[in-house]
Amino acid sequence: MAFHSGFVCILGRPNAGKSTLLNALVGQKLAIISPKPQTTRNRILGIIHLPQQKGRPGGQVVLIDTPGVHRPDSSLGRKMMGEVREALEGCNLILMIADVAGKFAPGDQFVLDLVKKSHTPTLLLLNKIDLLRHEKDKLLPIIDQYRHLHDFQEIIPLSARKGEGLDVLLEKVIAALPEGPRYFPEDQVTDQPVRFMVAEVIREQVLLETKEEVPYATTVVIEQFEEGPKLTRIAAAIFCEREGQKGILVGKRGAMLKKIGTAARLQIEKMVGTRVFLELFVKVQPGWRESHHFVEELDWRRQLQNLAGTEKH
Repeated sequence: MAFHSGFVCILGRPNAGKSTLLNALVGQKLAIISPKPQTTRNRILGIIHLPQQKGRPGGQVVLIDTPGVHRPDSSLGRKMMGEVREALEGCNLILMIADVAGKFAPGDQFVLDLVKKSHTPTLLLLNKIDLLRHEKDKLLPIIDQYRHLHDFQEIIPLSARKGEGLDVLLEKVIAALPEGPRYFPEDQVTDQPVRFMVAEVIREQVLLETKEEVPYATTVVIEQFEEGPKLTRIAAAIFCEREGQKGILVGKRGAMLKKIGTAARLQIEKMVGTRVFLELFVKVQPGWRESHHFVEELDWRRQLQNLAGTEKH
């Protein structure tokens, strides 16, 4: 039986469950998750290797998790929407994910318009069906509503958080992909460097521990990353936009920064497989979200290029 492969873009509004779906399908945590919108800021690749089974071809699914689709109002927002459009350009299939617990809103229409413009085969995933346990009669009208809005290849109800419907989804995905090569080695599950994943783990803790404007006004840059056989040394800067935000991030006698650092360090140790010495600093960069140059420098692909250039010299 032929080998099927291709690039599959996960598209949806903020908080529709895109990152939860990516992590569930790949089987490990690649994308950070928080209840706050716009948690994901970059394209994140997750690679699924499917062995051949009776009645189903073997294959490789390259999932691309994208930032939540929104109307951008800053350099950071425009960069995030640029990531979405780049992901759409090269994909074979779109998984449009919608939250069935919420009402169809202008944001959903915005996502649907992107799907229509792409002219790419699309599966509609109605996520969070676990929240309709006692209101199952609500699901059929939602399916009917979407069926009239676009010619989806399939409409699949599921719960990414509970893992319900994922087997059906994978079968439909692999059947929809063309015959093709193996793009990545069988032991690879992402293209993200560990440095970037570490920065995201720290940012996740900032998102979980802080409120109001602070989570959206912060970003994390790894300034030192030294891997040893038993100890990994990491220094990271948490950038914010105002002194008041810095005060919140540091906390009384450094309590908040310590809390963020301790929780992040425990996750990073599981990721790298060694003990971790983590130093966190908070730096103020006024208006960084509006700075095209600063936002571009946050891209891990750009950071890797800069590191390679530094090492040559």
